[in-house]
Amino acid sequence: MTKIRYFTISLLILLCLGNCKTQKNNPPNVILILTDDQGWGDLSLNGNIDLSTPNIDQLGRTGVRFDRFFVSPVCSPTRAEILTGRHHVRGGVYSTSRGGERLDVDEEIIAEVFKSAGYQTAAYGKWHNGMQAPFHPNSRGFDDYYGFCSGHWGNYYNPLLEHNGNLVRGDGFIIDDLTQHGIDFIKKNTRQPFFLYLPYNTPHSPMQVPDRFWENFTDKELRQMGSDGPPKNQNQIDHSRAALAMCENIDWNVGRIMKQLKNSELLENTIVIYLSDNGPNGNRWNGAMKGKKGSTDEGGVRSPMIINWLGKIPQGKIVKEIASGIDLLPTLKDLTGIRSQPKKPLDGISLEPLIMQENPKWADRYIYNYWRGKLSLRNQNYRLDHQGQLFDMINDPYQSTDIGEKKPQVLTALNKTKEQWKEEVLVELPKKDSRPFYIGHPSLHTTQVPARDGIPSGEIKRSNRYPNCTYFTHWINPEDTISWEAEVAQDGDFEITVYYSCTQDAIGSLFEVSFGDASIQGEIKEAHNPSEYGASEDRVVRQESYVKDFKPLKIGTLKLKKGKGTLKIKGIKKKGKTLMDFRLMLLKRI
Repeated sequence: MTKIRYFTISLLILLCLGNCKTQKNNPPNVILILTDDQGWGDLSLNGNIDLSTPNIDQLGRTGVRFDRFFVSPVCSPTRAEILTGRHHVRGGVYSTSRGGERLDVDEEIIAEVFKSAGYQTAAYGKWHNGMQAPFHPNSRGFDDYYGFCSGHWGNYYNPLLEHNGNLVRGDGFIIDDLTQHGIDFIKKNTRQPFFLYLPYNTPHSPMQVPDRFWENFTDKELRQMGSDGPPKNQNQIDHSRAALAMCENIDWNVGRIMKQLKNSELLENTIVIYLSDNGPNGNRWNGAMKGKKGSTDEGGVRSPMIINWLGKIPQGKIVKEIASGIDLLPTLKDLTGIRSQPKKPLDGISLEPLIMQENPKWADRYIYNYWRGKLSLRNQNYRLDHQGQLFDMINDPYQSTDIGEKKPQVLTALNKTKEQWKEEVLVELPKKDSRPFYIGHPSLHTTQVPARDGIPSGEIKRSNRYPNCTYFTHWINPEDTISWEAEVAQDGDFEITVYYSCTQDAIGSLFEVSFGDASIQGEIKEAHNPSEYGASEDRVVRQESYVKDFKPLKIGTLKLKKGKGTLKIKGIKKKGKTLMDFRLMLLKRI
């Protein structure tokens, strides 16, 4: 009896030791936190006295900060560069919507690199580099994905999101929800290395933030102004207040992530990176730099950048050498010991020497910022803007005085480099996007076909000129259509679901979904006429579309053959004043 009891206790001890195994002998985990429209100046760490970001500040104080770190002027290009280590134009990213945000499928991205090295991978948040597979995150190395793939979302409270291709309802405020998914992912992977990508979608509009953060700013007098001078109206003041409140919410969630790492005993084996995707989305304090979101000037492309690896890299170090989002992939490969060869030459370089060494040998370099025909380039001391003006960024970081005439040799050298980059890199951006919207790619069981990507005919209109989160309305002529230039990736049977809304008098209306020779009819048998919402949650009147809840209508199964064609939805019979409002079509492989 004693021997049996001793054996049982010993077995329990061994099992406990096995379950309590830490990652101390594993390669380090990586958590990459990317915020949306948060300027360099939106942190108390960088001198903003109108908000408090203690958790992010602590990351900086106990890690390494890059003083002049540059990204692209807007969302999807920056994401593409971070994911690939290559300039976004090389990967086909030229816009933020209507397919121009898609990152070419022959680009190797960071999740694929880490997954091949044995890491568990997850992304929770705003993807913005392609919705349909094979552009979808689940098709590109991420084991788990939760969030939305568009450029912005119209509602931040319990929104319609997707989880690995399935449409789901979010839980609470979106940043809190995305963070919780990150926390759960960390808990599940305490014994194996992981790569966690958290692309948050704030402080991008709509300016929605929970009360407990907004209350700190409702009547707050902002003591620091943007480079464009005092706000022109109350709306601008409230926009800045809301953005800062959203940044404090982000900071709280960063604290939650760090607390979980501590509770899981993973702090010393996890690299945490924090940065933003472009300059501020409004005229608020940003260190008096010229430019904001959308600009290729310093203020539009300078991002906070912190890398923290407790006990492994210096604490409180500030790197003065210039660096860029394209450098993150090669840097993380070096820090984690991944030795795989890239499938294509990288534009970025590893920052490991700047992080780990006291006085590394480091050559000067050029960093290029391009958006919609405007190209600016930066080396350590100078910036040549898109208009050909030259600025001394050491003595004039605000770009106030053109020194081109005083420094003709520098101006000539930078202009030559600029033209060379145009000829070698910018030429890779096609003049016309011939890529179709894919349907039924085998790497994902569903395909979303949203109104955002559609082309309306006749009297059909978008709910807003910013397409990302829009729906189609004003379908008063039944012969009008909505179409997408598409390609079926593989033969198959697909269950078709249309997300619609309509008034009572539309019951009995008929419509048709077709692709090539295949077609199927749908009938509206139930009215669904919800009101738009979002205004009551907005802290500032939005410019983008308001949203409403659309009803899913399964209309049957359509057999599709591999090949290119036009996916189309058209009216057959209209019973009421309008046929319906349309949000998206979901095709599910049977």
